[in-house]
Amino acid sequence: MEETSQARWNAAVLRIGGAIVAALAFCWAVYALLAAIRPSSGTVGFAFLLVLPAAVCAFVAYVADPWKTRSHTAYLLMPVWILAAVVVLSLFVLGEGTICVLLLSPLWLISGIAGAEITYRLRRRVRDGRTYCLSLLALPLIAIQVEPYIPLPQATASVSRSILVRATPEQLWPMLRGIPDVRPGEGRWNLTQDMIGVPRPIGARLERDGLGADRHAVWQHGIRFRERITQWEPGRRIGWRFLFDDIAGWGYTDRHLMPDSPYFTVTSGGYRADPVAPGLTRLTLHTQYRLRTPVNGYAKLWGELFLGDLENNLLALIKDRAETAARRRRQV
Repeated sequence: MEETSQARWNAAVLRIGGAIVAALAFCWAVYALLAAIRPSSGTVGFAFLLVLPAAVCAFVAYVADPWKTRSHTAYLLMPVWILAAVVVLSLFVLGEGTICVLLLSPLWLISGIAGAEITYRLRRRVRDGRTYCLSLLALPLIAIQVEPYIPLPQATASVSRSILVRATPEQLWPMLRGIPDVRPGEGRWNLTQDMIGVPRPIGARLERDGLGADRHAVWQHGIRFRERITQWEPGRRIGWRFLFDDIAGWGYTDRHLMPDSPYFTVTSGGYRADPVAPGLTRLTLHTQYRLRTPVNGYAKLWGELFLGDLENNLLALIKDRAETAARRRRQV
């Protein structure tokens, strides 16, 4: 009796392990197929983001339960184990970066749980398991063929952050034009730059005054971009549109996260200084961007986090510089 239980346990482990290996191989094949036929958009589509994880998790959950006796919890935990394996595969085999995997993981997990839940509810109704499994694996391939005919929704979004600075708008103005010498350690700790690894600014300089001038920004990892001035109110407001015509340094990051791509484009931004009281100013930094993905609402949540952290860091940098300069003036 004990030997029979052990044999069944060993068989179950082999089935689960084999199913996960087969699922990961299938995911890699779909990824390679998308990269080959759509080099510009790749995995930014509902087939890879939503259909594939649901189908793969449903497949593994079904194969791992040949006697249809496993618990509901076991089915729902299956996507967690598969996601952990996919994350490792993505980082070390597919060459994806941390940011891209972080963005996709919640979608994969939700879709995978949905697939496992459907299989759990249907498992006793499935008469031909082989046909069911083949049908599951065929779904992503069918979706890949269909999605080019489904236009991706477009959306625009804006992220804005503010900070109170003990300085006048006139005192802040030189720093709004650009800080060319950002020192290591300046700014504010944040999740996006200190934990996830998005670069920090090194400096920015304005080549000349007025509309049409270019503000040249340099960030870590050799990232460079220009900001063409579109709003100019000395002492109160400066605005720009982004120009990403030097992409040499952007190779550090995920190729799906370029700031000027068909599905994600950072378009404009700027500072506004509003006096609140004598010697006190509310400084606001805003950034606008466009989205063209199957999950724009979801993508906006990450945009709010990432861009919000970058803006808070820049505002804290200006605040620290301005208030330090004000203290020095009072001591003189």
